Amino acid sequence: MSIIKAQGIQKSFGALKVLKGVDFEASQGEVVSIVGASGAGKSTLLQILGTLSTPDAGTLEIDGTPVAGLGEKALSEFRNRKIGFVFQFHHLLPEFTSLENVMIPALIGGISDKEARLRAKELLDSMGLASRLTHKPSELSGGEQQRVAIARALVNRPAVLFADEPTGNLDSVTKQDIHNLFFSLRDRLGQTIVIVTHDPELAAMCDRTLTMRDGQFVLG
Repeated sequence: MSIIKAQGIQKSFGALKVLKGVDFEASQGEVVSIVGASGAGKSTLLQILGTLSTPDAGTLEIDGTPVAGLGEKALSEFRNRKIGFVFQFHHLLPEFTSLENVMIPALIGGISDKEARLRAKELLDSMGLASRLTHKPSELSGGEQQRVAIARALVNRPAVLFADEPTGNLDSVTKQDIHNLFFSLRDRLGQTIVIVTHDPELAAMCDRTLTMRDGQFVLG
């Protein structure tokens, strides 16, 4: 079953054509990496697939829903429920604890405080952070911050998790831990994950690797 189905995605910024008719699909429980040189269009495609940006042309379905037909409010609600994001920089709110940071998307989505707290605690426990629930981001290592960010992305049980250079800021040991965590999530939760990366080790672990060049996927 295709969780993401994009066809003919085009995007330009002024005279610069960044995406030139890209087709993309990802199935339930599949981990797909997108690689390529800087400027190839990887992050632009990820933003469009994640509904953060609108294509100039093409169609996109996520978990069976054609997103182009959603109004602004409905799209925001859909994104909060169905899509999780992990970025190179963690974007954790510094004044909140690990537990509170993970709870926030659930509370925004209308989940009760009790249920949001339970989900957040279970996710953080499963990521080896049971002793760090009350710590603020400044009290966590880089790897711990990224695990909190991943837990936050998963708290609403999204259909797909998008990750943009998720280990770009981490040392080699911590990087390996985060790599393994993605595949553990796929195995435990059946999570569909799309990863933009420059890391050949992470790309090699994925079920499929797609290479972008000049706004298109290429062979090899």
